[in-house]
Amino acid sequence: MPLLGVNIDHVATLRQARRALEPSPVDAAVLAELAGADGITAHLREDRRHMNELDIERLRGTVHTKLNLEMSIAKDIVDIACKIKPDQATLVPEKREELTTEGGLDVVAYYAQIKAVVSKLGTNGICTSLFIDPDRIQIKAAKKIGAGLIELHTGRYANAKNSIDIKRELDALLHGFKFARDIGLRVNAGHGLNYWNVGALVFAIPDLEELNIGHSIIAQAVLVGMDKAVSRMKEIISRTHSKI
Repeated sequence: MPLLGVNIDHVATLRQARRALEPSPVDAAVLAELAGADGITAHLREDRRHMNELDIERLRGTVHTKLNLEMSIAKDIVDIACKIKPDQATLVPEKREELTTEGGLDVVAYYAQIKAVVSKLGTNGICTSLFIDPDRIQIKAAKKIGAGLIELHTGRYANAKNSIDIKRELDALLHGFKFARDIGLRVNAGHGLNYWNVGALVFAIPDLEELNIGHSIIAQAVLVGMDKAVSRMKEIISRTHSKI
């Protein structure tokens, strides 16, 4: 059954809306873990629009499950990761004008730069995942680069509007997953997943290692609390997996 990594970025987004001290993403991480989260994900963006370096430092001292740091390949961010030493670093593409990460990392186009970052992180004892589209060329490049772990970008599936498009995107993810597993990669998935679409993904690909979900859980937590929001997502994943 896939594990659940809870992305807490948008707790910091709410805090930054007023440049205030609350809500605390560290407190949110504690509550998420108590509710059953298998890991905590946070994205330290170059523009620091939500999480900042102090948040990541505090999370490193607080998280007891797994701290997954989403990050670009920018030198200053890589240096921060090497200093803080999260359990895992997930390399993602990043554009300042985007609302959220818009697609997978282009491992082929930035092969040399990504390879250098993966090597540096590995030297510092940090497991590295590459956030990529379910594309064979990108998956092959990820394997060649030595990452060992990928996270399939589920955004196109999450944004699909009809049954035909949903099936097409699920099939693409399934084929990408099978190919990655066949060449020896561990496979996670995430982006845009919510309480309504996660079940179909789990049913289609029950052997995914981990799902990373943020906005939907935080949005629900605003209404019902972090414990209920995380518990509900875990229950959906578990219930779906038990039917397979």
